[in-house]
Formats: sequence, structure tokens, C-alpha cells
Amino acid sequence: MKIKVKKTIWAAIIFGAAAFIISNHAIAEEEEGKDLAEDALSAFVMEAETGQVLYHKNEEEKLPPASMTKIMTLLLTMEALDEGQIKLDEEVRASERAASMGGSQIFLEEGEMMTVDELLKGIAIASGNDASVAMAEHIAGTEEKFIKKMNEKAEELNLKHTKFQNTTGLPADDHYTTAKDLAIISQALLQHEKVLEYTGKYEDYLRQGEDNEFWLVNTNRLVKHYDGVDGLKTGYTNEAKYNLTATAKKDNMRVITVLMGAGTPKERNQFTASLLDYAFQNHDYHILAEKGEKMGDVKVEKGRETTVEAVLAENAAVVLPKGKSADDITQKVNMKKTVTAPAKAEDLVGTLQIYENEELLSETELVLKKDAAPADWPSLFKRTLFRMTGKVS
Repeated sequence: MKIKVKKTIWAAIIFGAAAFIISNHAIAEEEEGKDLAEDALSAFVMEAETGQVLYHKNEEEKLPPASMTKIMTLLLTMEALDEGQIKLDEEVRASERAASMGGSQIFLEEGEMMTVDELLKGIAIASGNDASVAMAEHIAGTEEKFIKKMNEKAEELNLKHTKFQNTTGLPADDHYTTAKDLAIISQALLQHEKVLEYTGKYEDYLRQGEDNEFWLVNTNRLVKHYDGVDGLKTGYTNEAKYNLTATAKKDNMRVITVLMGAGTPKERNQFTASLLDYAFQNHDYHILAEKGEKMGDVKVEKGRETTVEAVLAENAAVVLPKGKSADDITQKVNMKKTVTAPAKAEDLVGTLQIYENEELLSETELVLKKDAAPADWPSLFKRTLFRMTGKVS
């Protein structure tokens, strides 16, 4: 389910419904796969497009996320790129504070210049704390202002058990999230497909050809060792133990897994691989209606045209256990009756909900197919006159 975050009533409805699906409608029975992450503190598996839950264990337990914090840092960075606030080729100057970060780092020096593109590599591949702080300061002015944006974004995503105190995941009091919340943040991040060009790389270089050339090796080893994995982020501190949020795509189905509190790096990778195996081996992805398909017409007030088509923003799909028939699947369109011109193509106007025996399984946004341009005054006057005389224009 692609969720476009807009500060509107409709956005609130969408996120509320998404949370309802995630909270209450897991496909898997609790007994199925119960030993997949037996020795981890928490785990969660979600199909990325529909938001359907395939597995859960202590998914709402507040835990320190370590460097999985950087999933939110990456999300705000990708949004800034999409909005034109920053560009990949623009240079970022490393502050003294950024250069002083310990833990995982790309060894920035105070005053060193790197592009946004290079810093993204440093964050996504090497989990650089210095790169994260440098990016945060560049986008928001200070890390503190960026952290405020992180927490505002968490609220916008309707996350009830998440609070950030830094951009890196270094140990801090009152810095926590849950496996479920991390999956939702990851789902939002994956709307920005370009991020996979970074998280899906196993190795790369910074300062290539210079004396201080730095070899980047992805901290997420599954990128190399599990077919289909192309993200997202590892995490480790003594307090948090070994964590991994991963994503993989096979046969049009993208899965997000979150694993928190494993005892060793080996267990972290093994448990995550088992979660992915479980998702892909036991579930099928069914497309019920394709992206762009018309779901109805929306009336346009004060528009050049009186109606505009409402279409699916993404494929309307559902995930079912392998071998299970889709005969009991039903669909319900919830759509605005009118919009007021001017309105833009891809503005949110409703949802298509997919049910199985009255149980909400997934939900897909409906958007305007094209711009709804405002009518000129002569056209509006003529239309009003026709209506007053009982005619329709």
C-alpha cells in the first residue's frame, strides 16, 4: 500500500486504516512459524504494498533501535530530495560535531566536503554516524531541528511507540521504537525507490583514488547472501543487541522484516532469513486491479471539466496463504463525491478496500487521473445560468 503523507483529513483516514490493518489483521495464525525468531526479543513481517502482517512477535515492545534509527533519517533525506530541498550533487560541509561522532563512521574530517550522494552511501551502506549528522545538519540546520522533524514524521505516520533523541541510534535515554513501527517507517521509505540504489549495494568507495580512500561494505550481509534482499538497515549496541530491518522482493511481492534483540550477528542473519523464507514460501501475492485503473468519477466544483476520473495509485493487491482461493474477496470503493478546482493529478480522493469475509485485508489509494483546472468566469456564469433555468452544462 503506497501511502502519500499529506496533512489532510484524508491522510489521517488512510494512516488510521493502515494502522488498523497492521494491528488487527495478520494472515498467519500465532502458532504458525512461532519458532522463527524464538531467541530474539521482537520480530515483525509485513508485505510492503498491502501492509498485511505475515508474522509478529512482541511487535509493540519498546526497544532501542540502534542504527535502525537511520531508516527515519533516510526517509527524511529522500523526502528532501523529492521536494527539491536538496540535490544529489550538492556539497555538504562536515561540521566539528559531525566529525566527532563515534561508533560506525566514514571518518569525516571537520570542514570536509562530500556530496549528498556520497553521504547517502555512507549512511545506507556503512551506517556512518558522522554521515547521518552531517546530512541532518545540512537539511535542517542543526541535528536538534532534524530530530524534531523525525518525531513529527513519527506522529504523522501514527506511530504510538516511537521517540527519537538522535539521528544515529547511538545510546540515549528515552530513545526507542518497536518492530511494528520500524516496519511502517520502512514502508514509507520504500515509496522512494531510489533509496534501494544505496541500501542494495554490497560495496562501494568514498574518496576513490585519494590517499584516504574508504571502502564501504554493507553492514547488511543479506544483500549479498539472500536472493532478492536490497535493503534496509542493521543496528547494534550493547543495549539493543543485534538488529536488522530487511526487505526483499520476489515474484512481485515485497516483504519487510524487522528483527530486534538477537544475541549474535549470525543469529540476526539466520532469524531474518527464516522470516523471509516463511513469508515467500507460505504466501502468494494477488493483483486484483492494476495501477491506473478507473474506479469512478469525481465531480469538480468550479472546474473547466465537470468530472475527473479517480484511478488506483498502485496495484490493488492482497496476500493470501498459498493455495487459498480468492473467491471470498470483495472490494469496496470509498471516494469523495466532489473536489474543488484547481486540483492536481494524483491528489488523494479515496480508497479501494479489499475484504475477506468482512475482514479488511488491504487498502489502496484512489487519486485524480489528471489536473482539474479551474473554469474561467464566462464559463462559470454560463453554467450557473443553465442551472438556474433547469438545464445542465
